[in-house]
Amino acid sequence: MPQISRYPENLTIRQLIRMMTDLRKKHAAELDTDLIDAFGLPTLYDKTMRSLSGGTRQKVGACLAFLFNPPIIILDEPTAGLDPLASEILKAKLLREKQDGKLILITSHILSDLDGLTTDVMYMQEGRLQFLKPVAWLQQQTGETKLNRAIARLMENPSLIDDAQASKPNFTLF
Repeated sequence: MPQISRYPENLTIRQLIRMMTDLRKKHAAELDTDLIDAFGLPTLYDKTMRSLSGGTRQKVGACLAFLFNPPIIILDEPTAGLDPLASEILKAKLLREKQDGKLILITSHILSDLDGLTTDVMYMQEGRLQFLKPVAWLQQQTGETKLNRAIARLMENPSLIDDAQASKPNFTLF
């Protein structure tokens, strides 16, 4: 799910979902429509993408990300533009998917949205991996329970990042 979804502006939500399911026919029997129903999209099915607010576009993008029941879910700023209720609906869905054993990768600058969702944090700065650590390690290292505060503490005290960097995994991100 990209942060900003780009879909044909003249398509309705119904047409977009139908187009995506037509493209992936072999997965059509396994459709996950939980978010479609939770977000109330059926009442908006005949609206064109060009007429939707940014938040509703984000809901459509989230629905498409989960629609084919993928084992790995990659989301970029998934709560951007969502109202508080929609954000909580999406977070609850993420927790259910996590409990089902799916790998979920989230990129976000809104770290408060990730509290309670994440088990591990990969922190990057200027495209370079600074560390990959469990949230529990970050909390212990910084004395902070909130992810946003823990990362802020690491940014305030670069020696903590240096300690984390010494034990970062041996891989390169491209």
